[in-house]
Amino acid sequence: MAWKHKNRWFRRWLMVIVFWAVPVMIVAVSEIREEMAYNKADLVRALSTWDLTDAQRAQGAAALCRGAPDEARTAGCPADVMSANAAKHQEALDLYAARRSTLAGYLWHAFVGYWVVPATFLLGLGVVIGGVRRALRRPPRAEVKSSTTHP
Repeated sequence: MAWKHKNRWFRRWLMVIVFWAVPVMIVAVSEIREEMAYNKADLVRALSTWDLTDAQRAQGAAALCRGAPDEARTAGCPADVMSANAAKHQEALDLYAARRSTLAGYLWHAFVGYWVVPATFLLGLGVVIGGVRRALRRPPRAEVKSSTTHP
């Protein structure tokens, strides 16, 4: 059957690329988990750190202003302490968002560099090799000579 081996190289390429995706995804998931765990811990640390003046410490605000801002508000943290630390907490949230988007960008570039580029290269190489093999397999063309002579 002539069609049985047609596009065999394409199926092989597809298998290689699908199997190559597995280690790429394992590394990507590992990086995401590790980096986001670090970023989350840094965010929690930044949100649970409170800057208090000596007067606020003397009033006992240190006992009330603990944990995340919502927890501290629920515990009765004074409004002046909340507003004094709001900018710092917002900076921490903005930094966390920037880290997440940076990580997504890095992972996209890694995906393109470690999976898309090799896949494209191998596909192009297969097309070139297939074209060369097809060109070498064809018999040379016989030139057609006209049997009529012109006076």
